[in-house]
Amino acid sequence: MMYRTDLTLLTDFYELTMMQGYFKSKQEEKSAVFDLFYRENPSKNGYAIACGLQQAIEYIQSLHFSEDDIVYLRSLNVFSEDFLDYLRNFRFTGEIFAIPEGTVVFPMEPLMRVKAPIMQAQLVETALLNIINHQSLIATKTARVVWSAQGDPILEFGLRRAQGPDAGTLGARAAMIGGCAGTSNVLAGKLFDVPVMGTHAHSWVMSFPTEIEAFKAYAKKFPKACTLLVDTYNTLEQGVPDAIECFKEMRNSGMELKNYGIRLDSGDLAYLSKKARQMLDEAGFNDATISASGDLDEYIIASLKTQGAKINSWGVGTRLITSDDCPSFGGVYKLSAETDENGNFIPKIKLSNNPWKITNPGIKKVIRIYDKNTNKIKADLIALDNEQYDETKSLTIFDENATWRQMTLKPGSYYLRDLLVPVFVDGKCIYSLPSTKEIMAYAKKELNTLWDEHKRLKNPHKVPVDLSENLYVLKERMIRENQ
Repeated sequence: MMYRTDLTLLTDFYELTMMQGYFKSKQEEKSAVFDLFYRENPSKNGYAIACGLQQAIEYIQSLHFSEDDIVYLRSLNVFSEDFLDYLRNFRFTGEIFAIPEGTVVFPMEPLMRVKAPIMQAQLVETALLNIINHQSLIATKTARVVWSAQGDPILEFGLRRAQGPDAGTLGARAAMIGGCAGTSNVLAGKLFDVPVMGTHAHSWVMSFPTEIEAFKAYAKKFPKACTLLVDTYNTLEQGVPDAIECFKEMRNSGMELKNYGIRLDSGDLAYLSKKARQMLDEAGFNDATISASGDLDEYIIASLKTQGAKINSWGVGTRLITSDDCPSFGGVYKLSAETDENGNFIPKIKLSNNPWKITNPGIKKVIRIYDKNTNKIKADLIALDNEQYDETKSLTIFDENATWRQMTLKPGSYYLRDLLVPVFVDGKCIYSLPSTKEIMAYAKKELNTLWDEHKRLKNPHKVPVDLSENLYVLKERMIRENQ
């Protein structure tokens, strides 16, 4: 189900002025290749998770200028009538390759490769970056939070703190792909067919004469999903005892106690959860869940786990949906090749005084190298698209910044996978879109291809991302030629 259509004007103004420049200089048929990639993992993580491809596809499929768009652009007194006439029939006719959603990815790898007439490739830059940057950021942040919980379910509770409805809804989608067990966002549940979950607020308790009356009323309405918020007044002196009394009444009335427990939303969560667990167990409610919420993130959860907190379900909101410690993904969109007067693609490179900002030229692909015995990632190789590799032969890869650092893999010890897959060919989508649940399952398998050393929150081990020898030689030659 599409989330939103007609995003054609979701672009930076200079994309349109450059398009008119190409049009006026008769370059509209010149083709170009752009790479969408990022330079640094968010939150100093050891990896990222590619996300947002479905919305990117929907954007490309809906790309057209309506008459209202033309009227608005004319009112800016910048664009010529012949250019506006051209926009009336504008459609994307190019090719896009992309890394599937849920895939573990690393810096400098093209997450998306756009090959199209340069005006088309230029226009889509801003929207593609907006879509991929945001969802990849939230999916990656979520994966960190999920890892810190050591198998406990994480529920996404961030809608009310997200930066607007789009960020809250598509962020919830990305959080589910990143590993959440459910979301509080009902619209996200409807649009993407993912589990929606929640309990009740303090206002529910406060709206009754007593806390116990509030608990009993809630239990009658939701006997099969009864999680009671116990910190409205006094958690240990009143909230937990009232919850226990409610559970006893449910049990004595013959109700099946299933999916029930308490939620802590404030205070010393380690201490309170231990005491609450003791009280629940002594009352015979050993299977009651203790969930926690309240400005949690991966570091707080990891600390609480270390302290032996008796929490087995976590509601994470603000710091997840906003990725508060790293609020941007940093993806960029750079020209890597364009056609000459004969229609041949010529590699392009962007130089910089910052070495890490120098781009990789040419039309490229990403090859993932797996250890055959463990199915874990050994390294990634960015290669020219026409390069071929034979798994029956030894493979030597090297660090482009320290070429003496090499790794040679023997035949039979590894296998390869091309990460970029065709999505659009001649303007038509040929990619079979998986459901969000299918992407969630795929992302879980992808994360299992990493060692725990790659996933740790601080100073993770880095997966090598190397250039093929041919790409390395091309890059070095173009740097020398353009200095």
